[in-house]
Amino acid sequence: MSQADDPLSVALFSEVFMVDQLARARLSKALPKGMELSQFSVLNHLARSNEEKSPAQLARTFHLTRGAMTNTLNRLEWAGHIHVRPDWDDARRKMISISPAGRRAREAAISAIAPILSEAVAEIGADKVRATLPLLRELRIKLEGEG
Repeated sequence: MSQADDPLSVALFSEVFMVDQLARARLSKALPKGMELSQFSVLNHLARSNEEKSPAQLARTFHLTRGAMTNTLNRLEWAGHIHVRPDWDDARRKMISISPAGRRAREAAISAIAPILSEAVAEIGADKVRATLPLLRELRIKLEGEG
């Protein structure tokens, strides 16, 4: 059997891709009006890391082009969800931090999507989800290393 015909690999990635599409669609519909999943992801990352990031760092974190990240950051800045300041060490760069309004928007988004996530975990079973997380983490790390 050639690697191209490996049914286990094809089945694994088919399921991962389908879960990704379904989760994005469900969560996008539940987010507060006007918030996109990409914007929530950036706000969530900034809130969890609790430190400033450059647009380039954010683009690398999310595996996006700088242009795509700039578009998301411009929308977040327009909404008042982030603060953008010059980098004091290099005026050509900017530094991004989450604003108090951004924290409130993130909390509203989490409140909107939490029931969907909790319901899915409850239906599958917390033990099964816990048992699956190391596998998914290992797969993510493997794929990150190949980028």
